[in-house]
Amino acid sequence: MIRINLLPFRLARKKENIRRQLSVFLLSIVLVLTSLTWYSIGVDRKIARTKSQTESVKRQIALYKQKADRVTEIKKMLKILNEKLEIVASLQTRKDEQQILLEEMADRIVPERMWLESLKADATQVTVKGVAFDNPTIADFMRNLEKSPLFTSVDLKRSKIKSFEGDVDLKAFELVCAKKHLSPDSPKKGKK
Repeated sequence: MIRINLLPFRLARKKENIRRQLSVFLLSIVLVLTSLTWYSIGVDRKIARTKSQTESVKRQIALYKQKADRVTEIKKMLKILNEKLEIVASLQTRKDEQQILLEEMADRIVPERMWLESLKADATQVTVKGVAFDNPTIADFMRNLEKSPLFTSVDLKRSKIKSFEGDVDLKAFELVCAKKHLSPDSPKKGKK
């Protein structure tokens, strides 16, 4: 009987299997490391891109913040300017109102029978102090003022006898007239 020694064949097959498994294992490790490296590089690129975008957005935010601050500053300056313009317009209107008031008083006075000593006006009323020869002159003056488009009502606050130079007795009076609000486009008397 012939004896065949199969031991070296089995040993060779075993070594071959070990070598194959070892190369598959090493190849798997290389493949995993390559995949991890590639993934890590991709993540690093995304991080770098995100950082770049973040920096770009921060620069844009800073730029727009400067512009927004400038716009806010301009709005504040514009508001102040508008307030100043309103004050100037108000002063111009008040100046025009005073001129109209004085012209109206001059037109409504009873000539050669009375004169005015003081005229004080505020936003709602006018206080007139003057001297007249008698009560009917004061009444005529009050009627003339009531006909005026500038006043809603005219009230006699006081009337008393005032002596001038010892022998002349005249009537000192004080009137309170409620004003109508003048519109800025109302016609100005005396300006044609």
